[in-house]
Amino acid sequence: MTSFTIGDRQVGDDSPTFVIAEAGSNHNGDLELAKELIDAAVDAGADAVKFQTFRAEEMYVEDSGEVEYLDDNRSIYDVIESMEMPYEWIPELHDYCRERDIFFMSTPFDERSADELAEYVPAWKVASYTSSHHPFLRYLADTDKPVIMSTGAHELDEIAESVSMLRNVGVSNLVLLQCVAAYPTPLSKINVRFVETLQNKFNVLTGLSDHTLDPVTAPSAAVALGATVVEKHFTLDKTMEGPDHQFALEPDELDQMVSAIRDTESALGTGEKHVLEVEEELYEKARRAIHAVRDIEAGDEFTTENVEVLRPGEKDAGLDPKFYDEILGETSARSIQKGDGIQWSDVR
Repeated sequence: MTSFTIGDRQVGDDSPTFVIAEAGSNHNGDLELAKELIDAAVDAGADAVKFQTFRAEEMYVEDSGEVEYLDDNRSIYDVIESMEMPYEWIPELHDYCRERDIFFMSTPFDERSADELAEYVPAWKVASYTSSHHPFLRYLADTDKPVIMSTGAHELDEIAESVSMLRNVGVSNLVLLQCVAAYPTPLSKINVRFVETLQNKFNVLTGLSDHTLDPVTAPSAAVALGATVVEKHFTLDKTMEGPDHQFALEPDELDQMVSAIRDTESALGTGEKHVLEVEEELYEKARRAIHAVRDIEAGDEFTTENVEVLRPGEKDAGLDPKFYDEILGETSARSIQKGDGIQWSDVR
């Protein structure tokens, strides 16, 4: 697996990291706020902005109780129900994304939501908690879209089962994202090296779905280890009401993350080694060479007293240092001034 396309974007080893700005449910039920989130993702330079499309009745049993991390007295069912994105938003958000030249994506959590999204998204993003829901994965596979799947809260053998199932039903364009299902995730627990483990184990493109509060460290480390997709939650304001705002990046942090990813890509380079144009001056002036440290007359012997290995600066460089021992004991073919580089033509 080296690359494939999402929309008109190449995703893979030789392409820029595909950055997904995860708006999730941080629209707070306000369509205009959802559009402001899109604007912020565009301003930061993200490739895609992603929402979440679900219905509480398709996610939780109704008497589901509370979840501690949400710090909300309501049941998780009621919280999820309050976060639902209206289906009628989907075409409008898609069109607005197209106007702003950013991909519209949204994670479906059930078949009905997938049906509503299918016409509008270039790829499926599978949430961690859905990654072992094989019937649903098969449902998504029937659409022939690329699949980007998070792996939080799952063991390696469970991930292997889902990957095998997806391959068996014809999904070849697959990205697996390292993810830790903790909101926020402590930086010491993000385990970015698992990006490499996923690559080596499954021979697929890999990436990171990051819930740490740091906008730079984990995404940059993941890119350095070969991540081709990075996803991160963002919001317009961490102090807004709602369960996903506090651990999300604000717009300036999202911008910082994208910049750090692009800088990391630039710093990684090609993996090849050549003398670069930016090195040429010091290549000529600072690489050591064999030079006279005293005036030498024709017929004089080259010794450790009259030739040394030095940086030439503005002088014409002499022979490479590897020839130093070879010329010692030889005699000079001409008069050489102190500081001049020793050439083979100077050796009798």
